[in-house]
Amino acid sequence: MSDFSRNSYTNVDRVKQRVEERGHRKVIGGLWDELGNLQLDFLRQRGLRPHHALLDVGCGPLRAGVKLVPYLEPGNYYGIDLNDILIEAGYEGEIVPAGLEDRLPRANLAVNASFDASGFDRRFDFAIAQSVFTHVPWNDIRLCFEMLCDVMADDGFFFATYFELPEDTLSRSPLVHSPEKGQVKTSATADPYHYRVSDLRHACRGLPWRLHWHGEWGHPRGQKMMWFAYERSQAEIAA
Repeated sequence: MSDFSRNSYTNVDRVKQRVEERGHRKVIGGLWDELGNLQLDFLRQRGLRPHHALLDVGCGPLRAGVKLVPYLEPGNYYGIDLNDILIEAGYEGEIVPAGLEDRLPRANLAVNASFDASGFDRRFDFAIAQSVFTHVPWNDIRLCFEMLCDVMADDGFFFATYFELPEDTLSRSPLVHSPEKGQVKTSATADPYHYRVSDLRHACRGLPWRLHWHGEWGHPRGQKMMWFAYERSQAEIAA
């Protein structure tokens, strides 16, 4: 299992306390409607249609889910997260009050700390990890790519956000990002993390992923977007 000890979301007792004190929306950084709608709009622009099956990697309290579930056909949204408290808070605090239980069965949400979505027993046309790579070290990103290979559909697409480090900058150097919603200081050794494009390319090396840089996509805290095309035929040829 992946080591998430450097990620604040692994402290279950602390997360539970913060949810009780501040609510599940603020625990994940707020910007609830803004980031939820941003993900929905972006995915639709990139080809997501109601009949597609989507996996939300690091779904948390369903900030994207509560926007995506009404758009997708019933049962086509799935989510995994390492924290059951956040999932439960999102389901009971967002999905149930919105009357979306019939469109999102509780079984479509799973707690998993190693990016394993195989328990759903289906292939996904789209997957997104919004503000996941920003919280985990490089080895976990590699693990994510490996595990998603088991559940992606032929020619599926995986979108992931990250804090970008320029190629000519040393990883050990802290980097300050100054987007519209305030400064964020990133590091190579602590959450929040930053990565070069070449770091992400290396993370999927030897796997049937084709990396595409997207860059700016309107994230209010300056996270960039990368997308990866899954080419199962290449994996079968290599095997």
